[in-house]
Amino acid sequence: MTKTPRAYIICGTPRSGSTLICEMLHRSGVAGRPNSYFREVDIAYWAGEWGVSLAGGTDAPAFDRAYLAAMREAGAAGTEIIGLRLMYPSLADAGRRLERALGGPGDVAQRLKEAFGPLLYIHLSRGDKLGQAVSLVRAEQTGLWHLNADGSVLEGSEERPEPVYDGKRIAEVLAELEEDDRAWDVFFAAHGITPLRLTYEGVTAAPQRALAEIFARLGLDQDIAHAMAVPTAKMADATSQEWVARFRRENV
Repeated sequence: MTKTPRAYIICGTPRSGSTLICEMLHRSGVAGRPNSYFREVDIAYWAGEWGVSLAGGTDAPAFDRAYLAAMREAGAAGTEIIGLRLMYPSLADAGRRLERALGGPGDVAQRLKEAFGPLLYIHLSRGDKLGQAVSLVRAEQTGLWHLNADGSVLEGSEERPEPVYDGKRIAEVLAELEEDDRAWDVFFAAHGITPLRLTYEGVTAAPQRALAEIFARLGLDQDIAHAMAVPTAKMADATSQEWVARFRRENV
């Protein structure tokens, strides 16, 4: 008999709607607090937030064991469910840290299961990859990543410098996003994983419905999901549309 997952991993790529769904999961009060806890550049930050000592460095087994214990607690946020978010480049980092924390080499999917119990994998992708690439390039340039529903800054800089069209960078990001999405599919196939598949387009059109799909897989009350407010605002605008149109003209 298949056990109901007690943890989930949102597997995505940047600008695919993961912050929206992560915020809703956290604010529901019953589904943990998912975040990119395995993102290498943020390890020291999270360790500081959780009181995990950095005295011996961040690449020692003792650190990874303490970090994993703190991650479980933070990812659960007082609930019975642990939430995580992984962008594909962080999968290898997760594997290395779990090997050190749990002892010896091992398959990353098996290590994730050992660390967090029965898992629900959620694959979040965006059909409009060009729009996704434009969104990411604009965020990189401006430092503004996400807005609250009222238009205030959720993540990023309060200053909003004017972005400048960069076709070369858009092309680079577009290729990276396409490759990472394919890599997730290869990972799922290689490990016999059937993820819950959600799309940016579906999540942004009906956020509560997407949340309810996740709740159904986790055995949580779907009425809570349907009653949730949308916490973030869309950031695409006329400039985004102009960049998309220009890129298509220049890359026919």
